[in-house]
Amino acid sequence: MLTTVLDTTHLPPSDRAAAWVETTQQALMATRIDFLSPDRISARIRTMALGPVQLSVMSYSPLNSRRTPRLIRQCDPEQYQLALTLAGQQSIEQARAYAALGPDDLLLYDSSRPFSATAGPDPTGARVLLLQFPRRLLPLPERAVAPLCGHALPGRTGVGRLLCQMLTGLADAHADLTYPDGARLGSTALDLTAALLAHHADRPALLPAESRQRELFERISDFITAHLHDPGLTPGALAAAHFISTRYLHRIFQLHGSTVGDVIRRQRLARCRRDLADPAQRAVPIGAIGARWGYPRPSDFTRAFRAATGMSPSEYRALCAR
Repeated sequence: MLTTVLDTTHLPPSDRAAAWVETTQQALMATRIDFLSPDRISARIRTMALGPVQLSVMSYSPLNSRRTPRLIRQCDPEQYQLALTLAGQQSIEQARAYAALGPDDLLLYDSSRPFSATAGPDPTGARVLLLQFPRRLLPLPERAVAPLCGHALPGRTGVGRLLCQMLTGLADAHADLTYPDGARLGSTALDLTAALLAHHADRPALLPAESRQRELFERISDFITAHLHDPGLTPGALAAAHFISTRYLHRIFQLHGSTVGDVIRRQRLARCRRDLADPAQRAVPIGAIGARWGYPRPSDFTRAFRAATGMSPSEYRALCAR
């Protein structure tokens, strides 16, 4: 789960800048930091271990940050950091690339290269999710990744959207995750990061087959969730929408310990159970709830619901009402 490493609101104002510098040096990497309003410093960092990957949630008032060649020589963790801006404005310059970042923008940077960054000038500063991991774990050659450092990457479309959803979901659900859960999800986040970078490097073939399959599985799962209402959501339709064969689709889901039909059925019935149990929807006909989630024929809905729960939809609604 996320652990608060430092919250400067609990410190005297005169100690806040030094505490932030020391904490970020240990939790992230060494940088030279200058707060733009030294008399109004506010900063907080929480971290969570995902195996060898670390997720940090940070907020800070306007500041300048620099990683110099001297600091790199003194200590280099040899890590990549992928930042997702949640709120505020930031800018960074690394490897002769300059990027201005706003909400939902992603940015990759390298601890082994000098950079300078600014958060502000908005007095509220910025709020950021930061995924960091050893460079050696990224299944892409450095020559493919290096040109992307310091460039803004979109987080509202395609793989970037999937990655942003996962990172924000991890931050929201941190309290319910066990350590093994975190390690597995860290591996998935790393694969999605690799898929994003390979996409923008226009070299997806560089990804290992396992990473490509995991990214495709996440993309198809997201598609299923968005189209549960469609009665035509079948393995054949899914395969066609993602330009793969039905056989390959089934293989991907088998590798993740499930079947396409089971995933669709579980998600549909979960939403049906939620709506049947909702007191605000007690006047909605049962058939309408089934049709809402991909069961246009009431008999098909009743049969699938009974097979999954051991009771009919009307029995389930009555039980929830009691």
